[in-house]
Amino acid sequence: MQTDALAKRNILVLVAAQAILGAQMPMIFTIAGLAGSTLAPNVCWATLPISFTVIGSMLTATPISALMQRYGRRAGFVVGALGGALGAAIGAFGLATGSFAIFCIGALLTGIYMSAQGFYRFAAADTASDAFRPKAISWVMAGGLLSAVFGPQLVKLTADAMAVPFLGTYLAVIALNLGGMFLFLGLDIPKPLPPAAGAPIGRTRGELLRTPTIVVAMICATVSYALMNLVMTSSPLAVVGCGFNTGSAADVVTAHVLAMYAPSFFTGHIIARFGVERVMALGLTILAAAGAVAMAGVELENFFIALILLGIGWNFGFIGATTMLTSAQRHEERGRLQGLNDLIVFGGVTMASFSSGGLMNCSGGSVQEGWQMVNLAMLPFLVLAGGALIWLWLKPGEDRA
Repeated sequence: MQTDALAKRNILVLVAAQAILGAQMPMIFTIAGLAGSTLAPNVCWATLPISFTVIGSMLTATPISALMQRYGRRAGFVVGALGGALGAAIGAFGLATGSFAIFCIGALLTGIYMSAQGFYRFAAADTASDAFRPKAISWVMAGGLLSAVFGPQLVKLTADAMAVPFLGTYLAVIALNLGGMFLFLGLDIPKPLPPAAGAPIGRTRGELLRTPTIVVAMICATVSYALMNLVMTSSPLAVVGCGFNTGSAADVVTAHVLAMYAPSFFTGHIIARFGVERVMALGLTILAAAGAVAMAGVELENFFIALILLGIGWNFGFIGATTMLTSAQRHEERGRLQGLNDLIVFGGVTMASFSSGGLMNCSGGSVQEGWQMVNLAMLPFLVLAGGALIWLWLKPGEDRA
């Protein structure tokens, strides 16, 4: 009988990494658009640095997955931390010299860390039993609670600490990466063994993409993550544009990231009790509610409530989709499927990130109109994901795999 002692040890390492190294993501998402608006030659490009970060994550998802498949999770996570440090260093240089192009190059390299962080949830499942797997994934995601507090508070301390706004924040990100990567020395996940002659190689990418359960998991993961990114990317610009200060924007992001990860303490239990499909459906419903609250007004409480709902909806939708995906994979196709999944997910997030700045700054005559368009854009994708989930529900069990 498989025990989960090793899985629990690895979860402690991954939770710490999520808390410390993961703090850089709320930091960057809080200030990158604001910094971009001061550097960009056109205000419509203000969120382009965030888009470049997501592009970097999308482009490196498959190579990092292949690296982990060959050399193990630890190697991939260290490469991710080094990429985050390099990206922050180049971003800091771009800020210091006033170069938007250099700042965007740094953001692109930051995507290496973002991509590696995306594999924390898969690493949590590697040594877990089937029964423990949903809880393992949820607990690692819950490590983001600390990053939700730690990251935005560091923004408050560092954003104006130097003559160049936000430069101190990027220097703090460098320190987080260089110090945090030593956590992975405590990770104990066996390296995948090279396949023996004649061993099964698993399904091809084409066959994986024709498997209903896998396709629906990818659609729901992509929609949940992309819509969360679409709204979160614009929210600091909307908060500041509606007359509130950078500190208020950081507080809204803190509330949002707390809501992203706080449910993780019980998401796995809910999935085990009610089923992954119901939890994913609930996540999509909560995302729709977030859009409705955001469109109802631009008072500070609207921003807080909408971004909190956005975080909860993402949690249920994304963790549910991850659980569904890992339950549908075979051991020999793990690296192939996970890299393909994250390539598709971050491809969708890239498009959402690109769209966010244009919708926010260039689709209406005011900040309020732009914010309305950002949230209205969620609707067709929620319909797509909901329709895919209903389609899977209606299929007989033998036709899903």
